Amino acid sequence: MARGRYRILLGAAPGVGKTYRMLQEGQQAQREGRDIVIGYLEPHARPETTALAEGLEAVPRARALHGNLELAEMDVEAVIRRAPELALVDELAHTNAPGARNEKRYQDIDEILAAGVDVISTVNVQHLESLNDAVFELTEVRPRETFPDRILDNADEVILVDLSPEALRERLAAGKVYPKTGVDAALRNFFRLENLGALRELALREVAEDAEHRRRPSVLEPLSKQAVTERVLALVEPQPKSQRIMRRAWRSAQRLGGEMDALWVRPASHDVSAKEATQLAALRRLASILGVHFLEEQGDLVETVRRVAHERGSTYVFVGTPDERRRVEVLRGSLLSRMVRELPGLDIRVVADRAARKDLRP
Repeated sequence: MARGRYRILLGAAPGVGKTYRMLQEGQQAQREGRDIVIGYLEPHARPETTALAEGLEAVPRARALHGNLELAEMDVEAVIRRAPELALVDELAHTNAPGARNEKRYQDIDEILAAGVDVISTVNVQHLESLNDAVFELTEVRPRETFPDRILDNADEVILVDLSPEALRERLAAGKVYPKTGVDAALRNFFRLENLGALRELALREVAEDAEHRRRPSVLEPLSKQAVTERVLALVEPQPKSQRIMRRAWRSAQRLGGEMDALWVRPASHDVSAKEATQLAALRRLASILGVHFLEEQGDLVETVRRVAHERGSTYVFVGTPDERRRVEVLRGSLLSRMVRELPGLDIRVVADRAARKDLRP
């Protein structure tokens, strides 16, 4: 069975019109004679959106109990049994209720596509896993729900639903996005003009990079391609800041068109604490989401990096900002200086902590 075609409508922020655009496309497809269903719709109590869904068949939702709450999720099995030509599925980054068939809605969508059904879905750019740190640095809000970047990469089409920050704030003030009781707080916080402008730039850049990736021809023979391929090695530790290093390195690897490894060099005779074990589990989960190879070695840091870089064919090494004490640097030389000396032929990049930039302000 041929896999369904996947079209993703990407927005910079809530309220730009992704769900409305999805329903417009569904209505147009139905007028053209295609068999359409709504797999899941989140109208957010917006009358215009609710009205546009009229006349489109909606597959009944599955009900799940979570404590005293009854939650409604997309019924994946019912959508597949219905076997439409096209299913409309809102909010692909959504986390399903505990005990659901899949943990995330993008996994539900993958099953529908595998059954030969075309899908149109929606998502905001801040939910991209690799942008989690960048979004937090720009908006001071860290998205809790994320999805792997490969979902965009593997989609047949990614379409930007664009709206200027000024126009979005006007829609918000008019009560067209959220109930008016929460409008003032939203305008003062997440929906500040500078936040919306930054998120819009991220969305524009993401779509531009996606278009460039799809346009880039693959003209090299496999052996020739291997000879010029870049490979990124990110040095991580069981600390929260290493997730930022991994995401930044991954995005660079994507732009370079190369693979990526993440490496933790555990010091000799080091016992992993419970806190470190938790951080390591988080790093491995992030590596799995991004498609990064996670490596764990033991020994001297620089010597191990040199060996692993040779074995893996690394061309770039990404490290976090060192927090060594000045006394250690004076007595033994900095870690970065040693890496530059002992890793000839490798580009070494330091991932800065952008949150520290506020210390540079006058």
